Amino acid sequence: MKRVCFLLKIRQERLAEYRERHAAVWPEMQAALTATGWHNYSLFLRDDGLLVGYLETEDFERARAAMDATEVNARWQAEMAGFFEELDGSAPDAAMVPLSEVFHLA
Repeated sequence: MKRVCFLLKIRQERLAEYRERHAAVWPEMQAALTATGWHNYSLFLRDDGLLVGYLETEDFERARAAMDATEVNARWQAEMAGFFEELDGSAPDAAMVPLSEVFHLA
């Protein structure tokens, strides 16, 4: 299982709403994530809008492509796009650039 970590930036004025949305992620969205290979998925949000994502998956590109093919993800991404800074026209999922792991203590 590969560990994946990425960073995104949430708009300061939308932090509270972003937190609220993620307190009630749609059950069908959660099911799709699991079915497409996203495991142990967590999002951490700093007060300045820095979002840190972490997940475990066999193949991140395959898991991301499988999610991209779901109808529920298309709806979720459309609703979430306005929360993010610096997407440069990309969908939030497409802007997830994995960080390089430099140390891991098992």
